[in-house]
Amino acid sequence: MLYLAQSQYILLLLLVPLLFVAYALHLRVRRKRIAKIGDPELVNRLMPDASVGKGWLKVSLLAAAWLFFVLGLTRPQLGARLKEHQSQGVEVMIALDVSNSMLAEDYSPNRLERSKLAISRLVDRLQGDRIGLVIFAGEAFTQLPITADYVSAKIFLKNIDTGSVPIQGTALAEALMTSARSFSTQSERSRAIILITDGEDHEGDVLEAAKAIAEQGIRIYCIGVGSPQGKPIPIGGSLMKDSNGEIVVTRLDEDILQEIAGVGGGKYVRAGTTEFGLNPVIEDIRTIDKEEFNSIVFEDFDEQYMYFFAIALFFLILELLVPERKARRKLFN
Repeated sequence: MLYLAQSQYILLLLLVPLLFVAYALHLRVRRKRIAKIGDPELVNRLMPDASVGKGWLKVSLLAAAWLFFVLGLTRPQLGARLKEHQSQGVEVMIALDVSNSMLAEDYSPNRLERSKLAISRLVDRLQGDRIGLVIFAGEAFTQLPITADYVSAKIFLKNIDTGSVPIQGTALAEALMTSARSFSTQSERSRAIILITDGEDHEGDVLEAAKAIAEQGIRIYCIGVGSPQGKPIPIGGSLMKDSNGEIVVTRLDEDILQEIAGVGGGKYVRAGTTEFGLNPVIEDIRTIDKEEFNSIVFEDFDEQYMYFFAIALFFLILELLVPERKARRKLFN
């Protein structure tokens, strides 16, 4: 599997066609200047060494060098090999709210992106634990089955947005039940759910669901994302409005999240702008009895960027070696 560790740099490839456009404009301006001096055909005869073809060749080589340089910047990686991995830890299912209310900008850049960043940092801290991901809005489904493959977890996480669940709303009970069904072990001592949401529940009966899950030995932790005073929801360049034309303000409902955590035997933490709240949750999860797991994971990823940089350097050297003018031929009598 090919993975681009820094895929944001791929946008720099848009400069490749601009190189050709810029050179074409340069030639056009040059022709206009020559036309002002005199007859273009006569001027070309006076400059027999000039070569438009070699100019295009140099631009093409420069574009190829830039292409491979950008590909190198994206840090292409290949899965080296699969390896059976034995570890001790707990299984953690993260239930992430992806409803439109998570676009509110209580955090930078918004609630959802800040949550994804915190989860990514959480994955970096896992040692022997398994992780899974459930996303929910008006309905919930398992985005990532429970796994010890942390690299794949971050790849799945990166592609999540508010369009990942087509039905809007916030179904907390369904999110918890889906998370509980997604564990690979039935152990009553090594499972935990981390619910990350603003707490606006549109379905009800979430406390009954939390109680039923807690009876299975699963702890439920809640991270409240947002602010009690609330924020509007930016959608498509404007602010979301209700049927009366009023701007919708989404507020953090801490009461329901505190109740869920209390019933679920875990704890509630409000996400801060600097400390998101996962650290105290993880410290508490560390106290849960661990279980032994066997899994098949990618042992590591092989970096491929150096090959692309080498090819880019090759094309750059070629571009420097190509002369701008035609080679002169001398005839000796």
